[in-house]
Amino acid sequence: MKNPHALDAASVLAAMGGDAQRGLDSAEAQMRLARHGANRLPEAKVRGAWLRLALQFHNPLIYVLLAAAALTLLLRDFTDTGVIAGVVIVNAFIGFLQEGKAEQALAAVHQLLAHRAVVLRDGLRQEIDAATLVPGDVVLIESGSRVPADLRLFEARSLRVDEAAITGESVAVDKSTAPVAVDAALAERSCMVWAATEARYGQARGVVVATGASTELGRIGHLVSAVPRSVTPLTRRLDRFARQITLFIVVASALIFIWGLWLEVLPPLEVFLAVVGLAVAAIPEGLPAIVTIVLALGARAMARHHALLRRLPAAETLGSVSVICTDKTGTLTRNEMTVVGVLLPGATLAVSGAGYAPEGGFNEDGKPVAPTQDTALQALARAALLCNDAQLQHDAQGAWTVAGDPTEGALLTLAHKAGLDAAREHADAPRVDAIPFESDRRYMATLHHDHHGHGFALLKGAPERVLELCTHTADGLPLRRDAWDARIAEAAASGRRLLAIAQRAVPAARSSLAEDDIAPGFALLGLVALQDPPRPEAAAAVAECRRAGIRVLMITGDHALTAAAIGNQLGLRGTGVLTGPEIDTLDTTALRARLQSTDVIARASPEHKLRLIAAFKAEGAQVAMTGDGVNDAPALKAADIGVAMGLRGTDAARAAADLVLGDDNFASVAHAVREGRRLFDNIRKALLFILPTNGGEAGVILLAVLLGWALPVSASQILWVNLVTEITLSVALAFEPAEPGIMRRPPRAPGAALLSGAMLARIAYVSLLMTASTFFAFQWELARGVGIDAARTAAVNMLVIGEMVYLFNMRHFTASSIHFGALRGNAVALWACALLAMAQALFTYAPPLQAVFHTRPLDAAAWLLLGVLGTAKFLAVEAEKWWLRRRGISV
Repeated sequence: MKNPHALDAASVLAAMGGDAQRGLDSAEAQMRLARHGANRLPEAKVRGAWLRLALQFHNPLIYVLLAAAALTLLLRDFTDTGVIAGVVIVNAFIGFLQEGKAEQALAAVHQLLAHRAVVLRDGLRQEIDAATLVPGDVVLIESGSRVPADLRLFEARSLRVDEAAITGESVAVDKSTAPVAVDAALAERSCMVWAATEARYGQARGVVVATGASTELGRIGHLVSAVPRSVTPLTRRLDRFARQITLFIVVASALIFIWGLWLEVLPPLEVFLAVVGLAVAAIPEGLPAIVTIVLALGARAMARHHALLRRLPAAETLGSVSVICTDKTGTLTRNEMTVVGVLLPGATLAVSGAGYAPEGGFNEDGKPVAPTQDTALQALARAALLCNDAQLQHDAQGAWTVAGDPTEGALLTLAHKAGLDAAREHADAPRVDAIPFESDRRYMATLHHDHHGHGFALLKGAPERVLELCTHTADGLPLRRDAWDARIAEAAASGRRLLAIAQRAVPAARSSLAEDDIAPGFALLGLVALQDPPRPEAAAAVAECRRAGIRVLMITGDHALTAAAIGNQLGLRGTGVLTGPEIDTLDTTALRARLQSTDVIARASPEHKLRLIAAFKAEGAQVAMTGDGVNDAPALKAADIGVAMGLRGTDAARAAADLVLGDDNFASVAHAVREGRRLFDNIRKALLFILPTNGGEAGVILLAVLLGWALPVSASQILWVNLVTEITLSVALAFEPAEPGIMRRPPRAPGAALLSGAMLARIAYVSLLMTASTFFAFQWELARGVGIDAARTAAVNMLVIGEMVYLFNMRHFTASSIHFGALRGNAVALWACALLAMAQALFTYAPPLQAVFHTRPLDAAAWLLLGVLGTAKFLAVEAEKWWLRRRGISV
């Protein structure tokens, strides 16, 4: 049915063919079930397991690895063939498992639908399978029940519904039966309840107006399934890099083979083996494993700070985000209602402390106020305590929690801060009767008797309603409505929620309280201003992100005034809040222009969030989105990285996200961004380390082929170098701490290459140094007459020593490493060098390895030469870094 929220309940019942007293007949319900289908969401189409597994091998990096495996197999080096094949299989297995998780977002949405529903059928109250609900069914809702379909309410008694998962509203919403404007936002359709929301308080009856895919939940599920999963920047960069290096190796190998045959410098078979060795040397077969290790270590570091990764490449994505769209409630705020101000007849007090813990105090214009000495404050706090159904309690961790309505919990905390003892107050003035809160009345009232023959009624509710019932204030003066309206307007403009509290004397003999008793004549005790306060660390985290060049936007389903107030407190631009209805009126160009002037978006629906993400992506931004509800799932999936709340988030949000926060804290997002930048730096360091090594090995073979000389290293020796250095030195770079000033750099451009021009120049420079030093050591040893095997042993050790000293060059991109500090900060690097030295000693002196790799022992003169060449190489790289610093070039 179209716009049932804008029609009166009787019209909707008539249009749906429902009967408020009898419900549907069973026969009619069966006919409608056949016509409309079951009250379920459609199943998503997923790729079969075999296809998903096969597609894991459709990747340029995997092609490179398979080529390396084939080449080592041709060389009959079965050990390295097995190692490389194992890397391929492990990577495919990990990818296969992760691929299936992307479809879990829609499956998690399905689980939110209620399984059972209480309806009227044939005039009888029945509990049925919720899947058999049909349009026109009359559904009964009670406190604690989950709404099974979209309903138009025609009866409601004190109903409050938690619909944060659908609308993003941070507190339970009061429901009524009155129609609303046809263009009312979803969160403001007070006569409607949505599938998958939960009744927190009260009772209601409603007629089903939508089931299954036609519900708001179904619409969101469709958005989730329609949004493609974003490819991470790292994946794009590595794919492009793999294609480029594969093409380069194939072309270079073919040209060298043709060159060798044409010049006839070597026999054809030796030329072929040399080209195979060249390809093996040039392929960075360990790169995928190193990248995986870096990401896995980063994921572990993030987990220590309450950020749990669901996809490893997403760890690096965080480091490249330029826009963070964050939820408000619980992420930037504590998700705990708190009284922040008290408006008394003669004073306005500020209240310190946040959350439900009774810690804090009162002050007026910055001066402390003793609450036990202020009779007006005592009277208001006592009324807030007695006219209250909530309870404060400790949880298993010792934290203060509220059992009941969060607003009433905040009032109890206020009373404790004022020095009142709950048990004593209830004993001194026990409750005799009560009128529960109802949205139509907009107040709650309680009747109390003390032990001195006095009776009194307490009133708590919406300010405009309570003020209508007040004729004077607690100090006995007439109520000046205009003055109080001005104070209310000023407090409301700051985004605070207001409650008025009043009291009236009643005859001591009265033992019941009826609505007729709630008439003008109450004394206004004052008003309390409530707010979900910002987390103390959130403002600092927002400031850190902004210093890092990251724009932070707050997107919430809350009211614009509330959102603006919190935004201003966090340092965001809260003026000119952009609302969901306003977004609907803007085209793409106007929306992008409007987003330049505000950081706060209120009353946002799932479609609005998708439009916002699309607008930022169109400008080349990398977008992170945080959320917790079903309504956030499409945006979490559409963003470059989705961040779900782990404590209060729904399964749908967590399944759609790449990262789950264990503490629902924005500060954890900021820390994850910092960690993501560190990971990307370490991946680039690994590339800058591995590629010159491969370049030096390939250069040695290339030079030998071009000159027609004997190969300084064999293909099997090259594989040994790659194996021992990649499991020691390359892994050590994964433990590098963050570069200084990492959060003062601007975000990386999405289209930026994995390696900058300065990095490519360094790779070429270091490759030449590796080639020259290795070739020099080989020729020097040959000139000494030690034989080709001993000369090759010296050449292999020169390669390893060159890599070892280069590791310490690489600990900083451009900062000098000529100081003892270069040896500190990464203990893994020192252990890696020690292990590598032991491996090379065995390679050089252990008879079994000598037999396999054709190595020979080296004498002191050879080691002295290698030490001198290694030191010279270290200083040559430091000279290049000094030159870059002088020119202000950053890699």
